[in-house]
Amino acid sequence: MTKALCLLLVLGLPGCASIRTLDAAKPGAPIIYSGTRLDWYSLNGGCCPKDRFGALAPRYAALDLPASALLDTLLLPFAVAAELGVGLGVTGGN
Repeated sequence: MTKALCLLLVLGLPGCASIRTLDAAKPGAPIIYSGTRLDWYSLNGGCCPKDRFGALAPRYAALDLPASALLDTLLLPFAVAAELGVGLGVTGGN
């Protein structure tokens, strides 16, 4: 059962608004709670999510909203640091 749940979560990540907005890197786009804000914008009939957030909203924004809110909360310290222009010195790879 847990393997099936993990598989569903992994398959659902590309549709997650938080992942989409983090990957968009659009100048001037909201950073703090960006995925949650994208879902909310879509649910309230926002016309141009690509122009505002740099990413399209997930097809089922109402289902994505709780997961995006959770992920955005977990990533909040990094989002605040990015908004303030603080470099955290985090590097990846080799």
